[in-house]
Amino acid sequence: MAVPEVVRGAARDTIDLLGRQLLFITGKGGTGKSAVTAAIGELAAGIGKRTLMVEVDAKGNLTDFFEHSPVGFTPVEIHPNLFCMTMNTQDSLYEYLKIHLRMGRVAKVGPLARVFDFVSDAAPGVKEILTVGKITYEATLMRKNSFKWDLILVDAAPTGRIVGQLDAPAAINELFQRGMVQSQTNWMRDVLSDHARTALVIVTTPEEMPVTETIELYEATQALDVKLEGVVINKVLPELFNTNEEALFTKILSGQPHEYFTELVGNNFEPVADAAHLATQLRRSRVDYIDRLRRELPLPMLYLPYLFLRSQGTRWTTLFAEAIKVEMDL
Repeated sequence: MAVPEVVRGAARDTIDLLGRQLLFITGKGGTGKSAVTAAIGELAAGIGKRTLMVEVDAKGNLTDFFEHSPVGFTPVEIHPNLFCMTMNTQDSLYEYLKIHLRMGRVAKVGPLARVFDFVSDAAPGVKEILTVGKITYEATLMRKNSFKWDLILVDAAPTGRIVGQLDAPAAINELFQRGMVQSQTNWMRDVLSDHARTALVIVTTPEEMPVTETIELYEATQALDVKLEGVVINKVLPELFNTNEEALFTKILSGQPHEYFTELVGNNFEPVADAAHLATQLRRSRVDYIDRLRRELPLPMLYLPYLFLRSQGTRWTTLFAEAIKVEMDL
């Protein structure tokens, strides 16, 4: 798949999507962060990495990219070498209690569930710490058959909530200066702050609001333990014509050449010309937003093309994975 013309020749570092064990993927709603998560998952699994995708918001659509039914809290293999699970904070709490306090699942039907609902709604950071705690636990867990996950991809909270989610261990750590809670948040922070192991990636599109939120998130992440690896710019339209070609195309629209092409295509040529003009203008209207990201963010960037497909199934995911592979020179 060809790299969009808009980025050829641009000086930039290479974004690393496969070199760490834990990668959080965020972005404004509609930018395609779930699609990017799925495509990276397929790419990683295809090169032999035992990969786990974690869906945090429980929308239940991450498995749609592999035409698989929704999954729950227990990881399920949905594609060769690729597993998926959906976060559930109550299940995360029960797992924690079972491991650390030897408390059985019977607690789920008791008053503990009601207490958890009350505390998690009243105390900021409780649900977030359970989410981050489960994810970091999976990163350190040695599972049956003596394997760890080579790569964990987190389809994380959107840009408006990701800072609170990733900052939860540090916030809880400040509240509890000693004891078991502090020791637990300490090891979570150790995983998150290990830049060779963990990173955050922002997915955006070349449009005003996604770009603005991306820049604001970059500023907010400077105080986080987690390293911001880079930005994936999705839905980049290709340039149809260079300047000389566009001038020639404009001439075709008038006089005898216009009539010739109308006869050649066997129909009115103007709708074709209008569509080409619209695509060119739309692409160029987005270039300014890409330039803004380049100017204001000192980060590696990866550019992904707009895929003109009606559905988001396995074929779509494979094409998207191939686009990432080309951009990363794999």
